[in-house]
Amino acid sequence: MNLTSASWLLILLSLVAANLPFFNERCFGILALRAFPVKPFWFSLLELISLYFVLGGLAFVLESATGNRFIQTWEFYAVTACLFLVIAFPGFVYRYLKK
Repeated sequence: MNLTSASWLLILLSLVAANLPFFNERCFGILALRAFPVKPFWFSLLELISLYFVLGGLAFVLESATGNRFIQTWEFYAVTACLFLVIAFPGFVYRYLKK
């Protein structure tokens, strides 16, 4: 897999993963939550954070497979976390603001 296709794959997966907690009532889209009839906001936020780290791990693997892995500092993680939140905004609007 070349760098361009790996980048587009990560962009598409992040679009899906960032909006996944807001478009369904299941945990990660798989497990039904019996404790909550309606998924609370804090659980969606916890899901969003864990999906950010899962995609970060996938990005690490893809970057290592395409060539040299670059050292990242805290600024990189702050920017990517904010970008992940911006990508999740349509799902948040659909779930909480469009009622």
